Amino acid sequence: MENRNNAQFTYQATQISTATKEQLLLITYDIGIKACRMAEAALTGDDSKKDFGLANREIIRAQEVIRELMVTLNTDKGGEMAKSLVRLYDYMYQLLVDANIKKEPDNVRTVRGMLEELKETWEGALVQLLQDYQAAHPEDEDFKSALSELKGEPAQPAAAPKAQPQLKVQPRPQAAPQKAGSFTLAG
Repeated sequence: MENRNNAQFTYQATQISTATKEQLLLITYDIGIKACRMAEAALTGDDSKKDFGLANREIIRAQEVIRELMVTLNTDKGGEMAKSLVRLYDYMYQLLVDANIKKEPDNVRTVRGMLEELKETWEGALVQLLQDYQAAHPEDEDFKSALSELKGEPAQPAAAPKAQPQLKVQPRPQAAPQKAGSFTLAG
């Protein structure tokens, strides 16, 4: 189990260290969504199945994610949209505080749903920006491959250099032999 955890940590560290700002945003949402799911599971079921310690840790992790989302917003450049997101993140944070105090999963579920929606919105916007770039730069094969990967499509092999057209010679259909007089003509 230790090797698996080390390998997973190394993979995640590499993924994060090589990610773009946009990819980091999506990774951050994923961490928050996962924390909410784990907190929900820890708070669901009968009392014997509830794990308040785990729920507390995961709710705090989700709060940290939301705090990170808040502090990375640039309200000067982002204008009213960024300010609206700050208010939304603040609301989500307060829902999580309340969920941790009351030990009920409803607020956690609400926050998870909001995080999932926001992530989908950002993914859609990012894909649209990438598609616009691709349309303007169709020769960029590396970019085309990255866009396919982001969309979850199988990687397209790089286009091979165009070969000269090959002429296909198809055999003429064999005509039925015809008789002309006493000779047989094959055509």
